[in-house]
This record gives sequence, structure tokens and C-alpha cells, in this order.
Amino acid sequence: MNRFADRTEAGQVLARVMAERNYPDPVVLALPRGGVPVAIEVARTLKAPMDLVMVRKIGVPQQPELAAAAIVNGDDPQLVVNQFIAAQTGLSQADIERLAQTQLELIRQRREKYLKGRDQVPIKGRTVIIVDDGIATGATMRASLKAVRRREPAKLVLAVPVAPQDTIEQLRIEVDDLVCLRVPEFFGGVGAHYLRFAQTTDEEVIRLMDEAADFFSAKKHDSL
Repeated sequence: MNRFADRTEAGQVLARVMAERNYPDPVVLALPRGGVPVAIEVARTLKAPMDLVMVRKIGVPQQPELAAAAIVNGDDPQLVVNQFIAAQTGLSQADIERLAQTQLELIRQRREKYLKGRDQVPIKGRTVIIVDDGIATGATMRASLKAVRRREPAKLVLAVPVAPQDTIEQLRIEVDDLVCLRVPEFFGGVGAHYLRFAQTTDEEVIRLMDEAADFFSAKKHDSL
């Protein structure tokens, strides 16, 4: 099985494919933390501004790793519920909404930390490319796509290095275009498709988002 060396290499390969698509007026949105090193390579190649999609899964209280829902921040937070898991674990809509409030506060804190108060990049009427380092079940990505769609992009594109076939087919109906470099017959988890897959740190996210902001600011200055 061919594996990506790391997230940077995956981003570079993905960026070359995205450049061939020639999307008009692109904006790149990354899912932190692992999606940021991939997305910055796409943003650099497309000379596009970059921002974050802040999404948090809502775990079952007794089993935090089991996601009953996911929440995405914004003026109108998007809550996507896994009705099967919610029903199986006895969580009501009110329970999930209460749990979501805690996650929304964490999202607010992390956005401030990662972006240092920078405003959201406007996306209405633009081509929005959402990037992560890979997708497994797609629950958090589905919530992200639904939330971003509400902000009225002209075109919504999903771009990832690797994902399983069934997840790709489920997400394809949520977007206008989908790019996935590898759809392996046996998936085995996102990390299985990288030689190096250490957790991306907060410090790395902050550094890369600073780089992205500086790059686009310089690009705008050069165009004046």
C-alpha cells in the first residue's frame, strides 16, 4: 500500500489536483487540527485565503468517543444528530442541545487561540474548498458541510487525501464537487495511510494560520 509521507506531502499532492480544476474565487477552509497542514498547501497553490471550520463531536456521556451528534460554530450553529446512536443511548434532543453548549464554548475559545481575533473570511458567492487529512465515518465532516452551505457559497467542494468508499458516496450528495486522492478497498483508519501521523499540535495550527494570513495579506498588497 502506498502511503503519504505526512500531511504536508498529502497536501502538496492534493494541491496539484485542485489547481487543475481551476475553481473561480476560491477560499480554503480547514478542519483543525489535522486538516490544517494539508489545507495550507492547497491555499498556497491556489493563492487563496484560508480559514477554519470549527467542529466538535458531541459524545455520549458514558462513552465520550461515541458521537451522538456534531456541532459547528457560527451565528447559527449547525447541529447534526446521529438519530440511531441518540435513540440507542437514550439521549433526547434537549440533552444533545445542552451538551452542545459546552462544545460551542470550547469552539469559541479555540478559534480565538488559533486565529488571534482575525475575522472569518467571507465565503458568500465564492468557491469554498473544505479540507481535512482524511475522513473515516464522516459525521463531523457532514456537520461542517451543512454549516458552510448555510453561508451561501457559490460552489461547495470537499477535498481530502483519503476516505473509504461508503463515506465518500454519503458525502457526495452534500457538495457540488468532491476530490479524494485515494479510496482504498480496505480503509483501516486515516492514520494507516500515512507514514508519519503524529497529532497536530495547537502551536502548529497557530503557526500555519499565521503563515496563511501573512501570505494572503502580502498577495493582496502585491496586487494593489
